[in-house]
Amino acid sequence: MKAYFGLAGFEGRSTFRHWLQRIKVHHCLNHLKRRDGKEALAIDDDTVASFEELQVAPVADREIETVEDRKRVHDVLDAMPGTLRVPLVMRDMDELSYDEIAVALGIGLSAVKMRIKRARDLFRRLYAGEAELARGTSEA
Repeated sequence: MKAYFGLAGFEGRSTFRHWLQRIKVHHCLNHLKRRDGKEALAIDDDTVASFEELQVAPVADREIETVEDRKRVHDVLDAMPGTLRVPLVMRDMDELSYDEIAVALGIGLSAVKMRIKRARDLFRRLYAGEAELARGTSEA
């Protein structure tokens, strides 16, 4: 809706895709600021699932084979700080270039690369920890 109503403000100085992506990023960042630690609605909730046929599945969702894996990934991403999670999702799920992420977030290219590297390292550690916790509870 923001893009539709802001279409008159599109000046053509960048690609339409970049302009639209920037609106999406700012909307998400504003949402995170407003949320400020409040509980989020689960993706697998019945009210969200009823709209599933209207959504186009992202590339990353097609690669996740089980509901358990999806839940684990969601939990790990949710546990990460926004400064690392946002650039990681933009790069690995939205498939944006490092330059596009830098412009969208208003930070330098080297900062983007460092945040994504740190985010991937943290994700791996947290995901491995989740797997160990899951194995530990199933053995008990």
